[in-house]
Amino acid sequence: MDLGIFLLSFSAAVFLALGLVLTTFGLRSLSPLVGASYSVPTSFVMFLVISPVTVDLSGLDWRAAAIFAAAGVFYPAVVSMLNFMSNRALGPNLTGGLGNLSPIFAIGLAVVLLGELPSVAQWAGIAAVCAGLVLLALDRARRIPGTQLKLLAVPLAGAFFRGAVQPVVKLGLLIWPSAFAAALLGYLMSSLVIWIMRLATGQKTPPGARAGVLWFMSIGLCNGIALVLLYLALGRGEVVQVSPVVALYPLLTIGLNRLIHGDRSMGPRGLLGSLVSVAGVIVVLLG
Repeated sequence: MDLGIFLLSFSAAVFLALGLVLTTFGLRSLSPLVGASYSVPTSFVMFLVISPVTVDLSGLDWRAAAIFAAAGVFYPAVVSMLNFMSNRALGPNLTGGLGNLSPIFAIGLAVVLLGELPSVAQWAGIAAVCAGLVLLALDRARRIPGTQLKLLAVPLAGAFFRGAVQPVVKLGLLIWPSAFAAALLGYLMSSLVIWIMRLATGQKTPPGARAGVLWFMSIGLCNGIALVLLYLALGRGEVVQVSPVVALYPLLTIGLNRLIHGDRSMGPRGLLGSLVSVAGVIVVLLG
């Protein structure tokens, strides 16, 4: 794999992890939906402000624009909502671990839509990444009461949408290779979806929640940067190269969660899962 593709993918994982860990602060005063109504539009405004120097309209293709907009209905809008809900119920570590089985969905759909066929070594590496993340998730899930196990469906749904969007956006980037345009249109649609949901449910910002609003705006910046880095990586490399590296973000979440929140609850199974996931990514890179 080209070093630039790896650095873009890994940087996307870093910002995804940071946004997930900071979510704990925002959820202290805001509900997931109200929080998303600040974080997602913040990202859109950021991309809108820089669009004059980042989006080349000379290459505009309406087919690609439609693909980017359609993807934006689900990611980041729906994925952000699912992540915030899971974070509140299960915590950032388990949300990251279970929620990022997205390579399974991303690469499976890439085979169908793009004809990207991983090598035997890459399949083995992908399997190792997913197995490691499952071990991480199981290490966290053992602390969840049985009555709450059904909540595991929330991060799994987030993994599906995040994974499915990657090859779809890659199709658009093949037509109009502009990661910033993809991010701008995606966040425009996501902002509309989030605010329609908020207005429909009548949820309001509670008094004295200024700190929560600022936290979610910071989370929006992290997620926005992560998205454009992901799209830049997809524009330069294949889904099978990018997705497993971005899938490392649960490991980074654990490290940042320990650094920021002092969480030292990882057990032996979680440590083993971390090592297996890292080994899997190395195999994918070498394959």
